[in-house]
Amino acid sequence: MNRGILLVFLTALVSGVSIFINAFAVKGINPLLLTTLKNTLVALVLLSVILIVENKNFRKIFDRKLLPRFLAIGLIGGSIPFFLFFYALSLLKSPAIAGFIHKTLFIWASIFALIFLKEKLSPKFLLGAFILLAGNYLFFLPNVALSLPTLLVLIATIFWAAENVIAKSMLNEVSGTLVAFARMFFGSVFMLVALAIFMPSVLLSTFTLSFAQLAWLGITASFLFLYVFTYYNGLKYLPVHKATSILLLAQPITAMLSASFLGTSLTPEKALGALLIVCGVLLVVGISYVFSKFEGKVPFWVRLKA
Repeated sequence: MNRGILLVFLTALVSGVSIFINAFAVKGINPLLLTTLKNTLVALVLLSVILIVENKNFRKIFDRKLLPRFLAIGLIGGSIPFFLFFYALSLLKSPAIAGFIHKTLFIWASIFALIFLKEKLSPKFLLGAFILLAGNYLFFLPNVALSLPTLLVLIATIFWAAENVIAKSMLNEVSGTLVAFARMFFGSVFMLVALAIFMPSVLLSTFTLSFAQLAWLGITASFLFLYVFTYYNGLKYLPVHKATSILLLAQPITAMLSASFLGTSLTPEKALGALLIVCGVLLVVGISYVFSKFEGKVPFWVRLKA
């Protein structure tokens, strides 16, 4: 199987399990502080990986030609959108609309990739994207209404989409691990500075975290490390529009885990939404490509090119 597809499928799996695990995480930590601490821990782990595996390439982080784009990835991918997103969540009565808008990231990323990276969006992708959007809507059934919080979530989503395109533009020059480190390192620096200036009491609460909270911080940071490591290394071998579309598989994975281990009921709408998401991803990746990796011939009715 294509290395990029395998890695991003793993990213979706990690994301789905991570969302499920977060339901058990200890509450009471400011989400911005939690994100900042997780990003910092992951940056340290990625730094260790880079120093061990590709020590010679570490200097590229501070290369004059690459540094502006690394900083941009950290700013518009690893810091600003988190502030926008979590502030919006604090204003929303229901998180469903935020989940729905965030999962439209693949649409904005595909548009940016078409314009700036000249990626070709085939009719099969457009059909798959429509199915993904429909599945996403059924999965969340959001009460869509234009408001400041929904606008902030949309802006954050567009920021993350733009970050994907900037990251992809760099992956011909550096490794995915280096891009992931830049995102987490510069992002955490920006967030630490912002917290120190605007929310110093929140930042100082780091020193009052309980053992249980620190343990959950370590667990969730481990999942975040796996997420960024697999995703950016997978993005190196995949077009942006395919990589971001595959990520939507996280939702059905979380739903299955919740139904299996928590007894959460799966409504007909959510079940249909999950099915459409899976079908949409198969169309985007290429049904015949996926089936060709299994023994036997591909049925004529699924012979679609990737």
